[in-house]
Amino acid sequence: MAPNDSAAQQASDLSADRDLLKQVALGDAAAMRGVYARCSARAFAIAVRLLPTRADAEEVLQETFLEVWRRAREFDPARGGLETWVTTIARTRAIDRLRSLGTVSRMVDGVAQQPPPVSATPPSPDDAASQAQEQARVRAAMAQLPPEQREVVLLAYFDGWSQSEIAQRTGQPLGTVKTRARLALEKLAVLLEARPVSASG
Repeated sequence: MAPNDSAAQQASDLSADRDLLKQVALGDAAAMRGVYARCSARAFAIAVRLLPTRADAEEVLQETFLEVWRRAREFDPARGGLETWVTTIARTRAIDRLRSLGTVSRMVDGVAQQPPPVSATPPSPDDAASQAQEQARVRAAMAQLPPEQREVVLLAYFDGWSQSEIAQRTGQPLGTVKTRARLALEKLAVLLEARPVSASG
């Protein structure tokens, strides 16, 4: 492939990545499944390499894609492709988990962590209004979750607790916490996939 053709293909791929993450930000469950299918293997490989147990890696993988869902609007293709963005989140989550477990070495502590790329451009008024509308949709969807599922989502993805920490601090079995998180995500995906109908006139 000629250099110009390669550059054009790369630009096309980045544009497709941006469009896909826009759909994720709008609550499109099919788009989220597409992101997971593309990126989960690499993200899980990073987590397995960094973490002491497979169970920790599986938990970090789930946290990674919840963060992708929550931060999809921040994706900036100018700073790299979709896989790079997702694996950066996975790496950061895995190192955070190591530190929380108290097993990270000084070498890992000294590694410069790169935060997930975010856009440096302030949102336009239209984007800000759209984001406020989507936030209202998320709040409305959260309100429809059973209290025990809503608690797990709030603690994990707004307070930043790991599932293990939620289990320890609430006295719930870890398996119960994981099940509630999974059920909550499935229900949120369904609720957010439904598009609001605009009234005419």
